[in-house]
Amino acid sequence: MTPSHDSLQLWPAAVSAVASETDLLILAFTVLTLLLTVPVFVAITYFAVRYREGSAADRSPSGIRSNLIEISWMLIPFLLTLIFFVWGAKLFVQSRNPPPDALVVEAVGRQWMWKFQHPTGQSEINDLHLPIGQPIRLHIISQDVIHALYLPAVRLQVAALPDRYTDLWFKADKTGTFHLYCSEYCGTDHSVMGGEVTFMNPGDYQDWLTHAGAQQGKVAAGRALYEAYGCAGCHEPGSPVKAPSLAGLYGSEVKLADGRTVTADATWLREKILNPNGDRLAGGGKQVMPSFAGRIPADELGTLIDFLKAYPTSKAADATR
Repeated sequence: MTPSHDSLQLWPAAVSAVASETDLLILAFTVLTLLLTVPVFVAITYFAVRYREGSAADRSPSGIRSNLIEISWMLIPFLLTLIFFVWGAKLFVQSRNPPPDALVVEAVGRQWMWKFQHPTGQSEINDLHLPIGQPIRLHIISQDVIHALYLPAVRLQVAALPDRYTDLWFKADKTGTFHLYCSEYCGTDHSVMGGEVTFMNPGDYQDWLTHAGAQQGKVAAGRALYEAYGCAGCHEPGSPVKAPSLAGLYGSEVKLADGRTVTADATWLREKILNPNGDRLAGGGKQVMPSFAGRIPADELGTLIDFLKAYPTSKAADATR
């Protein structure tokens, strides 16, 4: 976490008109709350001191009673807070009704990463590039447990539910790169389920799409999967598990416990990921890797293997981070 991280800032940047209006709503309601509560606590403190036990004070009833005053201090705060209820309801209804010309981006949450797919087919993992000045509608679902996509820069979040689509829409008006998070505790690595959203000028966005920027490059996309599935936690140098290093594995000769020697090609890597107990490695090490059969989709498995192909040395692996 760097000093410029959103979590360490007093107030995250607002990149849409709705985000700015939301900030204004929060600020105005905070001011109203202070105006209504501070005088009450000041009066409580004054009367507690002025009429404390043993103090010289006239405690006999004054006989003064005003129904108008009593009605006023109930009705005026009620009407003032009602204004904010209507204001907040307007923003809520607006957030649930995207315009028909919105650019639809598919979003899938899973333990522990976000996958995004643009209308033209390009996909991203844990990163999202979008144009400014155009309504964006995120069509969201979860592949496993309940997640929640949170974009602080637009002041919006929505649950990602299994077997049910939810939507979130906004229109950014400022360029820049900002954080996105999962704001619903979803398991062991919930804290690392995040990424970045980059808002771009429409021309830059189209250029980015044309040059396949959304693909992140096979190596970068594979690296994201490598970390999301927990491979890095075991196979990286310095891991307490001390699993075999994957640097330089692809294309090399691997000795097996039964005395055979095989080449670590794409087919062998695929089978080893899906069935780790098959083709046990020589050396007598304990087999603790779980099977990923049924857990990793075929397209993601292919992307992960593409990453392992481009993982020739420790130095090259560091360059993909």
